[in-house]
Amino acid sequence: MGSEIRKQGLPTLIPTLNNNFIKPYFFNMLYFHKNYFVITLLLFAVEILIALFAHDQFIRPYAGDFLVVIFLYCLIKSFFSAPVLPTALAVLLFSYLIETSQYFNLAHHLGLDRSKIALLILGNYFAWNDILAYTLGIFTVLAWEKYCCMQQLSWKF
Repeated sequence: MGSEIRKQGLPTLIPTLNNNFIKPYFFNMLYFHKNYFVITLLLFAVEILIALFAHDQFIRPYAGDFLVVIFLYCLIKSFFSAPVLPTALAVLLFSYLIETSQYFNLAHHLGLDRSKIALLILGNYFAWNDILAYTLGIFTVLAWEKYCCMQQLSWKF
């Protein structure tokens, strides 16, 4: 039927990716940034080292949470040309959401309390110190972007 409409000279109802009239915003944001990617890989390695070898009362609970929001931010910025402030706040809200799910014991309610991977992602227990670590991590990202990378912090997409 689409070919019949096209033969008659009528516009198609299904837009294509080549159509300049409808250009998906998502594809304009795709961008590989190697500096963010290298930082992402380094932070991932540090997080693995913390998980495997740090069994103390400071580095594992606080430094890991502090670094994980920086890791998530750099991961997003590795592949998307997204503005600094909305990206940082999205990562922070995502982290708060995960922490809130711990407060409501979501893993248990979903029947995932025996899954090591689910507990690694969702966590076991809520802690206000985690919220503080996430917030300080995002403040560090914003300070780095503003003062070291000279990025303008705006809401513009």
